[in-house]
Amino acid sequence: MKTKIIEAVENSQFNWGKFLIGQFDTEFEYESVIDGRNLMRGRGWDKGHLLVLDLQTGEAAIFRGGGYAHSDLNTKHQIWVCPMYEPFLAWLYTQDLTDISTLPAKVNLGDVPTDMRGYRRTRKVADET
Repeated sequence: MKTKIIEAVENSQFNWGKFLIGQFDTEFEYESVIDGRNLMRGRGWDKGHLLVLDLQTGEAAIFRGGGYAHSDLNTKHQIWVCPMYEPFLAWLYTQDLTDISTLPAKVNLGDVPTDMRGYRRTRKVADET
């Protein structure tokens, strides 16, 4: 796995996000010792997927580059994240992710919401009534 650490701030610099981006590499060659099939592809992962780890909370999820950050984070995953995670993910989706080593070490996300602490995202389930 190729990795890149990126720090993110917003205009007031009240919040400071610290993220590790993981881009799968040789993992795509791994064959399961249980069923002999390709483990990564068998789970639906491909080279367009990235692991995005919040270094403040220690929680992560796998996302496909170019997605919709708000939906991906609020309907698919229930991870505890810092306030900068969603704006950072939205920024990340707009980048060329062919080679994550070319991404900057620091990014200013502009005027984004700030908060005193992170929180666990909760899945929003449609009302069945």
